[in-house]
Amino acid sequence: MGDPKGFLKIKKKPAGNRPIHERTDDYSEVEQVLNSEDRQLQASRCMDCGIPFCHWGCPVDNLIPEWNDLLYRGDWRGASERLHHTNNFPEFTGRICPAPCEHSCVLNIDGDPVTIRENEAAIVDKAFAEGYIKPNPPKIRTGKKVAVIGSGPAGMAAADQLNKAGHTVTLFEKDRKAGGLLRYGIPDFKLNKHTIDRRLKIMMAEGIEVKTETEIGKDISGKKIMAKYDALCLAIGAMHPRDLDIDGRELDGVHFAMDYLTQQNKVNEGAYVAYDNRITAENRHVLVIGGGDTGSDCVGTAIRQGAKSVSQIEILPKPPEQRAGDNPWPYFAKTLKTSTSHEEGCERRWSLSTLRFLGMQQRVTHAELEEVKWERLNGSFEMKSVPGSTEKIEAELILLAMGFVHPVHEGILTELGISLNSRKNIDINPAMVTNVKKVFAAGDAASGASLVVNAIASGRRAAKKIDEFLLSGNR
Repeated sequence: MGDPKGFLKIKKKPAGNRPIHERTDDYSEVEQVLNSEDRQLQASRCMDCGIPFCHWGCPVDNLIPEWNDLLYRGDWRGASERLHHTNNFPEFTGRICPAPCEHSCVLNIDGDPVTIRENEAAIVDKAFAEGYIKPNPPKIRTGKKVAVIGSGPAGMAAADQLNKAGHTVTLFEKDRKAGGLLRYGIPDFKLNKHTIDRRLKIMMAEGIEVKTETEIGKDISGKKIMAKYDALCLAIGAMHPRDLDIDGRELDGVHFAMDYLTQQNKVNEGAYVAYDNRITAENRHVLVIGGGDTGSDCVGTAIRQGAKSVSQIEILPKPPEQRAGDNPWPYFAKTLKTSTSHEEGCERRWSLSTLRFLGMQQRVTHAELEEVKWERLNGSFEMKSVPGSTEKIEAELILLAMGFVHPVHEGILTELGISLNSRKNIDINPAMVTNVKKVFAAGDAASGASLVVNAIASGRRAAKKIDEFLLSGNR
């Protein structure tokens, strides 16, 4: 490193967030930006630690000490090139990744890691602003054609890598615009959609064809795609949500979180939604069921819509404030996470099970909850009800944010006879190929719902296996 003692001289300085009273009036990104000088000083805190555990903790194997050193020295172009060597879309991970790299940072032993995620975002945004990132089409084409089905982070990464290898790539997306979960599942206040558009513009200029509003297995049959392309990559995500099979589930006002978030994102981009179909928290008591990131996104969206109150409940116990003894550094810290949305005004509760929904005139008005406790029996945890703990809370909009269980099977998967594993995800072998020859799978569709950075890593691995398959002469 240019300054191996930088971490002793410079204190951690996060960019911080826009004031709550300002940001809750719009859907602009919450996180602020440091000036270039301060950002370079933050990069100087990356110490000469010998073993870069941050690299070990990063799913895409980012060469973090290398590009932090280049950033510290003011070589923004070099830092961008080194960053893109392992990560196709650092502008995405730099905004929405939970940064397992920072959890693994040696400085995090004292709880003060390098601002790796923010440094990453700053490098790529500077590279776009200065024009360092330009279309660079492959000089030679192989003559092989690949269809990538699904334009989320896994599909985009696979398409980008395959195109760079010289194959002719078509990226299919069933919605109006490409981006998948990045565009329709993540609120604008976390990821401005211009960030997606500028990257797609580069990819298309490099030769990738993007076909939107085209659902394979419906608008175009799977058999027709199989006949036209030399290989297929299924990156359709894991969009089948976990549901609650309880009384009152059918009441108006109970919705899946992703339906709610997707609709608001479409409204933000100018889509018209009829009044009768609008899912809004305006002047309503909102209950979010599920304590993860999707639930947090619902909280922030409901606050911006003008909710009367917002509560978020989780069936699992409250995480500890500090690492538990069985969760040491450099592993990801399973501790309490307070998001910017939580800071904006939300009651959070844990160890609560939802018994039923109550309503009047087919509209939900309350949720009946029960406290639970978790006991370890025979090496596993078992949930038990707490007697006398039942309560009713007012809830006029209930959002189910309990995660996703597997990809949607209807359509391309059933048509092509794609085999599923025990978790009902696409079954693939180590070469990332399915039971159907020349059909590969990547991302959440094969792994189950996971992080955007894991999806990018999976898309890159799939592209490598597809490239090997095409160049081997197999058909």
